[in-house]
Amino acid sequence: MNPMIRVEHLTKTFSLNSRQRKELGTTDTTVTAVDNLSFSCEPGRVHALLGPNGAGKTTTLRMLSTIFQPTSGTILIDGIDAVKDSQEARRHIGFLTGSAGLYARLTPNELIEYFGKLYDVPKEILLERKEKLFSLLDMHDFQNKRIGKLSTGMKQKVSICRTMIHDPQVVIFDEPTSGLDVITAENIIHLINDCKSQGKTVIFSSHIMSEVDLLCDDISIIYQGKLLFNDTMDAFRNQMQAPNLTSEFIRIVQQSKNVAL
Repeated sequence: MNPMIRVEHLTKTFSLNSRQRKELGTTDTTVTAVDNLSFSCEPGRVHALLGPNGAGKTTTLRMLSTIFQPTSGTILIDGIDAVKDSQEARRHIGFLTGSAGLYARLTPNELIEYFGKLYDVPKEILLERKEKLFSLLDMHDFQNKRIGKLSTGMKQKVSICRTMIHDPQVVIFDEPTSGLDVITAENIIHLINDCKSQGKTVIFSSHIMSEVDLLCDDISIIYQGKLLFNDTMDAFRNQMQAPNLTSEFIRIVQQSKNVAL
């Protein structure tokens, strides 16, 4: 089976203005956020992308979701070149991030129908999917309220619907449970397991190692934009030198810091 996501030699460099150089204490005019990453994600499996803050996780996920254009390297989404044909690749992708970015004046009903039409989902299928997602996430009570009046948890549920309404084969989660109440976080965990059972390819970042332990089949660890570990969760557990997943993650990152010194 071919991987649904294949990343090869992915690099992203950002230009720095004078204020940013001063804040970072550098004279460099550019910073490399992602440095020559290569990995793949398989259908029916959940792939964790982990790293400390500023490691390049979100930049990587935004390149995979076609929000950012890479400086160099290739991204294949279900065999589609996401760099050269980002619009077609986007049709296969659902991207959920902690920052909702929703239209405050619309209702959940209006927003989901709008995005369903953007993805050319036939009307009957759109209504069927919307009903299933609204039931799964217990959204019927606020489906006709303006999004600007909703709580953070409610908004995240709307974001989940927007992510899934076109039934994407690749689903990308960037810190999806960060700052959410336990029930909403549990809904997202359920959704990820549901995606896996449907044979979708799931990649996500999280600081919550219990989620990684519960959900993930594969794991990539990055630090300063570079890949430190890339294998199955079983392989990760088998090579552990620390007593738990969190401590082992810290050990691998710390070891990389020491090598850099």
